[in-house]
Amino acid sequence: QVQLVESGGGLVQAGGSLRLSCAASGRAFSAYHMGWYRQVTGNERDIVAAISIGGIRTNYADSVKGRFTISRDNAKNTLYLQMNSLKPEDTAVYYCAASQIYNSRQPNYWGQGTQVTVSS
Repeated sequence: QVQLVESGGGLVQAGGSLRLSCAASGRAFSAYHMGWYRQVTGNERDIVAAISIGGIRTNYADSVKGRFTISRDNAKNTLYLQMNSLKPEDTAVYYCAASQIYNSRQPNYWGQGTQVTVSS
């Protein structure tokens, strides 16, 4: 089992920035690929960004490329998502997840989510 707890969400104006964090406990954080996902009520949960176990590979949804940066600190068992130039369409609940498969649409473990709201 891997327990994941997100933090850092909130309300921000368009053009602003937020940094999400995801603290992991339980089984070895460094043994899993990680990802950030987001979901708007009534829609599917979509992957936003993924990072490999060692942090060498990253992938981003086209909608966030150049604005969001995913990173991880395996020594601190923490995953990050730096979000810059935020837009109202970035408003969603953001989830972190741990996967045995890189860039997976079906991760093994989920966090509880953190709300991000971007006002226009």
